[in-house]
Parts: sequence; C-alpha cells; structure tokens
Amino acid sequence: MNNRRSFITGIKSTKLSVKEKFFLKKYKPWGVILFTRNIKNIQQTVKLTSSIRKIFKDKHYPILIDQEGGRINRLKNIISFDNLTSEFFGEKFINNNKEFNFFYKLFIDKTSYLLKLLGVNINTIPVLDLRVKGASKIIGDRSFSKDPKIISKIGDYCIQYLHENGIGSIIKHIPGHGLAKVDSHYFTPIIEKNEKYLSKHDFTTFKNKKAFFAMTAHVIFNKIDKNNTVTHSKKIIKLIRNKIRFKNILISDDLSMKSLKGTIKENTIKTFNAGCNIALHCNGNLREMEIVGKNSPLINRFILKKTSQFYKILS
Repeated sequence: MNNRRSFITGIKSTKLSVKEKFFLKKYKPWGVILFTRNIKNIQQTVKLTSSIRKIFKDKHYPILIDQEGGRINRLKNIISFDNLTSEFFGEKFINNNKEFNFFYKLFIDKTSYLLKLLGVNINTIPVLDLRVKGASKIIGDRSFSKDPKIISKIGDYCIQYLHENGIGSIIKHIPGHGLAKVDSHYFTPIIEKNEKYLSKHDFTTFKNKKAFFAMTAHVIFNKIDKNNTVTHSKKIIKLIRNKIRFKNILISDDLSMKSLKGTIKENTIKTFNAGCNIALHCNGNLREMEIVGKNSPLINRFILKKTSQFYKILS
C-alpha cells in the first residue's frame, strides 16, 4: 500500500480502458470512485470492481460511491430510491421515532448489502449539512433537518450501521454547506456568518463523529478566510482539526467542480498545502487525472495508519 498516491480518481465508463489500466498501474491512486456512468447492472459492476482490485492485488482496495438515496442515486440503473431522501428520514425521526428506527436501519442495511455485492466498500454519506431556508437547492432534501441535533443523531446512526455492515462512511460537507446560496458545482458559495454563529449551528453536526473519512466543502466562509474555499484554507482545516476535532482522513470534494477557480494543477497542490490528506477527482477525464496523479504525494504514515483502521471493519 505504501507506494500509492494520495488521490481518488473517477473513471470514464462501464469497464476500464487500456489507458485507464495503464494510468492506475502508473499513478496508483489511493481509491477509485464510481458514478451512474460506471454502473449498468450488477454483473457488469462486479466485473469492473474486480478488475480494479486485480490491478492492486488488494481485496480491500477502496472503491467509493456517492449513494445517498433520493435524487443522488448512482444505482438508478439497478434500483430506485427516489422517495428515500434524507428529508424523509428526518421527518420520520420527529414524527414517529419507532418507525424511523426500523426504516432507517433497513435502508442502510439494504444499501450496504447492494454496495458489497457490487464490490464497493465506502459510501459518501451521511450529509451533515443543515437545511436552511433561502439557501441553494443543491442541499435541500439531501439534509435530514434544520435542527443540528437531529442531523447529528441520525448521522451517528448512519455511521454505526454502515460500519456494522462493513462499509466505510464519509461525512460531508465539512464544516457545513447548508448556508450556501449557489451550487458549488458551478459557482463559489460565499457564507457571511461569523465563526461564533457557525460554531453553534453548522459546525456542530460534524462534532464527535466516528467516521473514518470526511469530505470538505468548496465554500468560502468570508469571516474566517475570505480568500479560500474550505478545501484550500489552512485556517479552516486547522479549525476542523482543533475545534470540530475531526482526526481522521480528510478528503477534498471533487477538484473538477467550478467553485475552485485555479487550474487542476493549482487546485491539487493547494488542496495538499491546506492540509487535506486526499484529493478527489471525479470526471474521468484522463488528461486531468494525470495532472492530479502527478501532483499528489505518496500516502504518508498517517493515511497508512488510518486506512489500516478502516480495513479492520471490512468483513
């Protein structure tokens, strides 16, 4: 594992191309992330994940998916999760706690079963962002609630159930994306609230979480660091480490999103300089992937140690 590099890459299609195989062997990313474009059916996906693991000769090699349920459903070619939004579970939590406990565990258990069947061992959930009135719809029903305590509680269940099922969990978007008024896939959200307010609201949902991984928000908190998104902010990553006290692996959100203004090379270098452990690049563009690969350092002892801890939950 020592010779892997500190980045996660996407791939283009439903099977590895000759160039992608060469790329994976040459740059040895820490993990690979799958999207709808990579998943046609169960049989094909198993073939794909097996071919990735064969390259690394590691049965636990990290293969991720962004499978939230609701409108973020990368398994839509296999199964529909349209109505099972985080908002649905958040309302269930308030209105009928007994039903919530039954349905939510069932939802996570069945999602985990399907992911393991496909050869995926990390899911980028739970979304711990607040539901904020008047904010961009990019979070919307992907949030459990407008109440930080409810989000935090359901987040704990989510992480626990995933771990019990041998699936790693990535909390996102640390330290909070809920107040964003624009979609960070296309624009840079700028949040004006001060640190005191944020510490009492948005940031609290991320505290004391047992997830092995967290994903940064591509948002600017103007009163803390007016020049950099969280992903590129030494100041805010220090805050994530010291005040929110997240001590495990910190992964950037997708470096090909338009919220980041530099070139792919600049964005990759800034991600590591700010203190992220792993850079995430999703779009499967080979030219960009090579730039990220070249500018990602070899994994260090910290990542090695935390990855080994994660491997222990995989059955």
